[in-house]
Amino acid sequence: MKKVAFYTLGCKLNYSETSTIARKFEEKGYRKVEFTETPDIFIINTCSVTENADKKCAKVVREARAISPNGYVAIIGCYAQLKPKEISEIPGVDAVLGASEKFRLIELLDGFKRPKTAKVLSSEIEHVNGFNTSYSIFDRTRTFLKVQDGCDYSCSFCTIPLARGKSRSDSVENILKTAREIAKTEVKEIVLTGVNTGDFGLQNGERKERFIDLIKELDNVEGIDRFRISSIEPNLLHDEVIEFVASSNRFVPHFHVPLQSGSNKVLKLMRRRYLRELYAARVEKIKKEMPIACIGVDVIVGFPGETHEDFLETYEFLNRLDISYLHVFTYSERDNTLAISMKEVVPMKDRNLRSKMLHNLSEKKRRAFYEANLGRELTVLFENDIEDGHMHGFTENYVRVTAKYDPVLINELKKVHLSGLSEKGLVTVEDLATVMPAH
Repeated sequence: MKKVAFYTLGCKLNYSETSTIARKFEEKGYRKVEFTETPDIFIINTCSVTENADKKCAKVVREARAISPNGYVAIIGCYAQLKPKEISEIPGVDAVLGASEKFRLIELLDGFKRPKTAKVLSSEIEHVNGFNTSYSIFDRTRTFLKVQDGCDYSCSFCTIPLARGKSRSDSVENILKTAREIAKTEVKEIVLTGVNTGDFGLQNGERKERFIDLIKELDNVEGIDRFRISSIEPNLLHDEVIEFVASSNRFVPHFHVPLQSGSNKVLKLMRRRYLRELYAARVEKIKKEMPIACIGVDVIVGFPGETHEDFLETYEFLNRLDISYLHVFTYSERDNTLAISMKEVVPMKDRNLRSKMLHNLSEKKRRAFYEANLGRELTVLFENDIEDGHMHGFTENYVRVTAKYDPVLINELKKVHLSGLSEKGLVTVEDLATVMPAH
């Protein structure tokens, strides 16, 4: 049995696809192993969101070569679609597969015999229109289920449409079938993921269904305790969706809603499809319907044309919003985007300073959110995440909880009383004797 190892860079969508490709290998008789267990084959799934992700790819290739000098190294993912020739010239790479080819790599790479020069198998992105059902399983307590792929938006900073193609989705019927398959396992929580998840419903360029149709049907799937929406654009987070989640049996009160900037001037430069007033209205609506809801925010600092005043406008806007945490991205120049040709480039030292300020704000927001939940009784899904004799898990509204390790609690939903904050800023629970079953 040949041994195969996988390494994933980037988003939850990549994790769902890596896991699905790994299962294809196992079905063909390959043995999945850890990266360090001298594999015969390495599959590296790449990201292209930042320049850092590109550099990480080359580093992972070097590590693979050091572990198995004769191993076969194949690169897939967004970076592979965008820059296949560049990747093929990285020393140690044997094959590069684009978006349309990555799910067929076992048949395309013909026994994984190392070639003299790297193979490049990549179609033009305009020809990529199929949807490959994907979900992660046995990698983490939660499962990431892909429901949508690609993007029809044209944000001036983003390469994802060039890497993944046009927006397209699976059908509600097929997703329900997959969710019921997952429900037969020990999985308790499914996270819905996609490039532009709220744009669900496009099939062959036509809108056949809507995101609200999907979540209403999933809410009736027996055997899954929780559904979580990974990320949804503010212009697609309609009141109907918010109100449904608030009344749902299984969808949890947690939203991750990209903002990118709190300055309307910068939002227009970014070619986003909303202004900050709409974003504020979405946050207000969520909190009105679900006061304990967790709201995460993506924000980019240092975008071309973002002045110090524009950044302060973003900072103050975020500071006033009733949100729970930030994912902060430092703007990174990407080839083939509109933003790369924009003038008024922000110096890197200013980008880094702004990033640090927002990271500090995020910690302040997260702590305030955690403190607001102290004294509540919430349900925790404990994970196989052990550190210093303690285990961790998340409540339905994404409060990270720590408790003394108990192997019986792993992958179990338990009602707990949130009692305090640890030195590391995690929420603690009362003695586990007080922990109750969730049902």
